[in-house]
Amino acid sequence: MSDGEVRYVREGNIARVVFDRPAARNAMTWRMYEQLAEACARIAREDGLRAAVFRGTGGKAFIAGTDIAQFQAFRGGDDGLAYEKKMGAYLDTIEALPVPTLAVIEGFAIGGGLAIAACCDLRIATPGSRFGVPIARTLGNCLSMENYARLVAGFGASRAKRMLLLAENLSAEEALTSGFLSEIVPESELDRRVAELTERLAHHAPMTMQGGDPATPACGLAAGRRSRARLLRKRGFSDRDKGVCR
Repeated sequence: MSDGEVRYVREGNIARVVFDRPAARNAMTWRMYEQLAEACARIAREDGLRAAVFRGTGGKAFIAGTDIAQFQAFRGGDDGLAYEKKMGAYLDTIEALPVPTLAVIEGFAIGGGLAIAACCDLRIATPGSRFGVPIARTLGNCLSMENYARLVAGFGASRAKRMLLLAENLSAEEALTSGFLSEIVPESELDRRVAELTERLAHHAPMTMQGGDPATPACGLAAGRRSRARLLRKRGFSDRDKGVCR
């Protein structure tokens, strides 16, 4: 089976990050995570981008987690901690992107794939999509506190516990009700809706787009303030400037 790839494509002022391993429901390999980081680095440094779209290929999955074969070399708890630390860095990179991000979900968003979707600012999905973290019946590991926080922020404590303790996959309807999804879109209308959303984002004020989305990350208000401080310094404001995006 192919190790897959994560591709970066720029179309005008829109960046597209494509998870391409459909035979494995886009389950991520180590190399794919590295390519994801490379794609995010390009988005962060390229001028003129106004939005970024994250999407899987094949129509059956956004990302079905990390490929379980990647864990075969693990020998103890330290390996698991190192994995969570590395994953945290990848996810933080997505949350820190200077443009609004849209996750387009068709099918399964599981485990690490759900975490990647949770780091995006907006999420839409097809009616048959499913969302879960079934580690209680697969790897038997724990999540980082940041990923627990992302689950609770996206789905609420009760649904997050069902996903974790009962290893349930939630429906698109439940994800919409909880606020994790902004809308459910029929498959036949998905491309059109993605184009409409990116067009709208591209025509909104850049300062609002860049200053607003870091203000409410799942990891908390303090991180939002740090992100906004970085943005203001980039825009030429000093830490002593008062009354600006406080």
